[in-house]
Amino acid sequence: MYRTLKTSFTASQSTLQQLFHLRRICGTIWNDCVQLARYYYRIHGTWINKSDLQSELKGLYPLHSQTIQAVCHKFLHAREGVRQARKTNKSIRYPYKEKFVFPPKWVDKSFVLKRRKLILSLGRWQGKQQAPLVLTLASAPAGVVKEVELIYDGRWHACLSYEDGIEPVPVSDGQTAAIDPGEIHIIAAVSTRGQALVISGRKMRSVHRLRNKKVRELQILMSRCQKGSRKWRQYNRAKKYILSKSERQLGDLLHKTTRAFVNWCVEQKVGHVALGDVEGVQRHTSKRNKKRKRIRSKQVNQKLSNWSFGKLSKQLAYKLEAVGVSLSKENEAYTTQACPACGKRNKVRSRNYRCSCGYERHRDIHGAGNILSQYVHGKFREVMLTNIMYLRPVQA
Repeated sequence: MYRTLKTSFTASQSTLQQLFHLRRICGTIWNDCVQLARYYYRIHGTWINKSDLQSELKGLYPLHSQTIQAVCHKFLHAREGVRQARKTNKSIRYPYKEKFVFPPKWVDKSFVLKRRKLILSLGRWQGKQQAPLVLTLASAPAGVVKEVELIYDGRWHACLSYEDGIEPVPVSDGQTAAIDPGEIHIIAAVSTRGQALVISGRKMRSVHRLRNKKVRELQILMSRCQKGSRKWRQYNRAKKYILSKSERQLGDLLHKTTRAFVNWCVEQKVGHVALGDVEGVQRHTSKRNKKRKRIRSKQVNQKLSNWSFGKLSKQLAYKLEAVGVSLSKENEAYTTQACPACGKRNKVRSRNYRCSCGYERHRDIHGAGNILSQYVHGKFREVMLTNIMYLRPVQA
């Protein structure tokens, strides 16, 4: 199974300066890909393919050929992703923005890893073999490393994709669990054994709120300065620091949240997880004015934009796969409103779901139970619970 190790490294001052220069060169390669694709489309009326793009850029930069091709592949992958997305939303644009920097990548035989010593080749330039870059990693994976990518976010890190040689064994005759993702409780799950799990997302929400508050204050100060001035650059550095720190905190909390759920699935011997599909939840959430035109609600839009349900789905997918648990996305239409006891639909106004028939339950567990019953039985049926566990992801 493929995994990724993100680790820090040490290098000489000249090597670090060279790495910053390589990021700028990779940014130039990306910009050239954008310009070539646009020019090729105007001349031929079709998109440039991979072989033509790579041949156009071959030998133009003091980098290894695999590193240049890696930037081309990322551009083509981004273009294909936009093509698929434009089937439902024509307003999405193909890659057009210029990048000042881009993370360099080494694949195949362009690097050598000896224990914690990483040697990165720069290929040949002007007929001469360039001196390689030598890095000392803080830790190295035990498997076979397939590719290396260097990223900089206030500090340098190396991302090593490797194959650990372990094939996950699918869980046979396992239980089924369902997840109702949310913004306050990021995961609410119910299993067919009558066990329920609720993981709070309030810590993540507090990080989002603090970040939005500080960024707003800095944006106001920056608007009073001339762009590019000494004071403007000072505020901009502070804003980048806040965004970088909050992103690391949110990533750490999300990893701990998904890991806690996967451990719960292993304890409950779950073989399949049905995840409520909340894609498109941003639509139809704004108020209307007298002319029946939608007015964007800033409060609702900010909450929904802070909700990282896409990242949650991706992390659950690969972490559950590693322990042999399958994952599927299920339609969650009316799972929050429908009463499983009488079938009546009720709008939820508080943290508990109440129906006139006497049925009452925590609203998120109620939604997860409806997703589970709909997946297992094809209709809404009440799920009898024996235990509810509440967890909070602990931030180190």
